[in-house]
Amino acid sequence: MHLTRLSVQGFRSLKNITWEPGKLNVVIGPNGSGKSNLLKLLDLVRHATKGNLQDFIQASGGAEAISWDGQRQEIGLGFQLCDLTKNELRFLDYDFSIGFVDSDFSVVLKEVLVSPDMNFTSSWREPVNFFYEDRSVKTWSKDTSIETVLSQDRGHYVLDYPMLEISRYFLSFWASNVIDTSPDSKIRSSVVARYEKAIGTDGQNLINVLHTLYTESREFKKVVNDAMRAAFGDDFEELVFPPASDQRVQMRVRWKSLKREQSAADMSDGTLRFLFLLAVLANPEPAPLIAIDEPETGLHPSMMPLIAELAVEASKKTQVIFTTHSDQFLDAFRDTRPTTTVAKWEEGQTKLHIVDDDELKHFLKDYSLGALFRSGELESDFLARRQDAA
Repeated sequence: MHLTRLSVQGFRSLKNITWEPGKLNVVIGPNGSGKSNLLKLLDLVRHATKGNLQDFIQASGGAEAISWDGQRQEIGLGFQLCDLTKNELRFLDYDFSIGFVDSDFSVVLKEVLVSPDMNFTSSWREPVNFFYEDRSVKTWSKDTSIETVLSQDRGHYVLDYPMLEISRYFLSFWASNVIDTSPDSKIRSSVVARYEKAIGTDGQNLINVLHTLYTESREFKKVVNDAMRAAFGDDFEELVFPPASDQRVQMRVRWKSLKREQSAADMSDGTLRFLFLLAVLANPEPAPLIAIDEPETGLHPSMMPLIAELAVEASKKTQVIFTTHSDQFLDAFRDTRPTTTVAKWEEGQTKLHIVDDDELKHFLKDYSLGALFRSGELESDFLARRQDAA
């Protein structure tokens, strides 16, 4: 399952946009244009599916903080999802809106699920107020308060397909900003050993995930070793995970030229961020959607082609979204043409424009993606195919 269309009304700077991402995406644009709000939106959806929508709104500063221009108007979200079932492509439309009442943290939701291609029924263990609006196109709708219906498959209710599949998909959204690599961060310390294969969005379980995957998957270990040698030279030997104390494990790097292994506490911020990106993009079982804000942060330019190569490979299994300011990172996509979206700030709101693929293909015969970015042509209206809603 992957996202083919996203519509947003009234969320932060995203007053009214429609975006059609590809499998591999780069989003560019100046500071303050609203690129990061796409990632914050994905985070909202994940929290809403977990049943933490009201907590998310409160932690974000309330209704005014997440509403366009602080106007506390209804926020509308629409998702078109493509699902491959029995070798057939099927499309699902899931929409929900957030209405604010009385206080910043009290919401009323409206949810609609449309599946023209599938016969599905809803089986609930307890009666709730839901109904089919139009059985000819299999439209399911429900008004609720507090939390989404998709969050309730772990409570009193049991969701049937496709609602359960959509719930699992949204729960697996992975969107991250820069991780904490400060001296006292958990990422630098020994941790209680746990079997973990999915990296958290804050990256603080990096040691456990690397320990699990590096020792379990030969393919993952080879990818990490090859990437580390490409980044740091043949002096890199391997990662090791010695026990720190009872039930705790640490991470160290073994260098061929040194007798003493280097601990995570002594690693540079860039090394830890590089390992973090490896754990996300080279994961044998990646999240169905991966969104990373400015992956170039803290990395040496020589690492950019490695990250781009991993992203291209990951996009064969999942959907990848990057926001970036780096022409060097864009240059790293040498033989691959990612879906390129330009974010602009116009009339107090974010506008998204997808660069026309035919025009981009033409220009990339003579120029790299980074060169087009440096010249300003990549962000020009001439190359843009407008994707903002009417």
